[in-house]
Amino acid sequence: MKKLLSLVSIILLSLNLTAQDTYIHAGKLVDTKNGKVLKEQTIIISGNKIKEVRKGYSDPANPDDKVINLKNKTVLPGLTDMHVHLESETNPSKYLQRFTNNPADDAFSSIGFAEKTLMAGFTTVRDLGGSGVNIALRDAINKGKVSGPRIFTAGKSLATTGGHADPTNGMNNSMVGDPGPKEGVVNSVEDARKAVRQRYKNGADLIKITATGGVLSVAKSSSNPQFFDEEIEEIVKTAKDYGYHVAAHAHGDEGMQRAVRAGVLTIEHGTLMSEETMDLMKEKGAYLVPTITAGKEVTEKAEIENYYPELVVPKAKEIGPKIQNTFSKAYKRGVPIAFGTDAGVFKHGENAKEFGFMVEAGMPEMEALQVATLVPAKILNMENESGQAAKGFYADIIAVDEDPTQNIKTLENVVFVMKEGKVYKSE
Repeated sequence: MKKLLSLVSIILLSLNLTAQDTYIHAGKLVDTKNGKVLKEQTIIISGNKIKEVRKGYSDPANPDDKVINLKNKTVLPGLTDMHVHLESETNPSKYLQRFTNNPADDAFSSIGFAEKTLMAGFTTVRDLGGSGVNIALRDAINKGKVSGPRIFTAGKSLATTGGHADPTNGMNNSMVGDPGPKEGVVNSVEDARKAVRQRYKNGADLIKITATGGVLSVAKSSSNPQFFDEEIEEIVKTAKDYGYHVAAHAHGDEGMQRAVRAGVLTIEHGTLMSEETMDLMKEKGAYLVPTITAGKEVTEKAEIENYYPELVVPKAKEIGPKIQNTFSKAYKRGVPIAFGTDAGVFKHGENAKEFGFMVEAGMPEMEALQVATLVPAKILNMENESGQAAKGFYADIIAVDEDPTQNIKTLENVVFVMKEGKVYKSE
């Protein structure tokens, strides 16, 4: 028996000694926590976590260890986009596809969209609304069946009847019906409670509501408030019981204020935000997720005849051009910011354009990087796992040709992507 135990110990020791680590030699490394760019660093990765970060270029400890040479690149932690829609992507036939696509069609499309997002350097995303395919996509990625970012998803967004996320908007009378909490439509405090619990049953990670009208829904208003105070309060209260935070789509100021007062954690878009609302967000600790890229996209596409339904065009022309300016004012007033793009409203994989627009509007490059790494990690309760290239954190590592604190647009061409220790892209 002693000989057998001894043999087992030798085997285990041998396996441990030959376990392969990965050494990344980084010419520059963005230290998001301290807001610095470090030179000549070695990131040592064991399994899916970072084992150590050393100054200088360290040689491997074992012959089986792997070395990745990124000495002429700038390395940084994987990025997080806090507002995407991975089930779909803008195209002239998108509104027709609501009637011609089956869930399986959307599921197959979402695989490609997820892969493009990961290849663009976004190793984590928050998916803020779809049909439920987004939940299955998250699970498929987690099981290694398909490639994509780590997903936190809201499943189906919550709306009021006729509101921005009512799934029957624009349909003919024979198809409209009377959707309720199961379909994500809320018209009372009781509905609000049931809708949150249904999202829990469906497997969502958070709750997303449409606190005001929106641009791309086939409904007249882009900005009117669409929930009563007590309905949002019940959503937030019930969500808290299930460990969820709540995100609120909002263009109009009144709906925004109702959401922030009720305890919503993030405001998406925030287009017509007043200074009063900005101060309220600071007081409550609510974050603005600006989605400037989406605003630019809808403004451009509204000029193309028949790209959007007739009811959508004036809303796109009204709201789209204002988002960047609102972000600039909110940032300068001290509103907490989290990076988010609304990818799907524009082409997936182009998420990093948002950085250029944020810097153009007055945010320093390093801070733009931090709101796409440290801040999302805090919101998603991953402060000790994500957002830094540091010991004990997930080995979510990307690289670009130039230093993004000197040229932020270099992030639009990510040349290396690692997620949890596995290399997905290496040019």
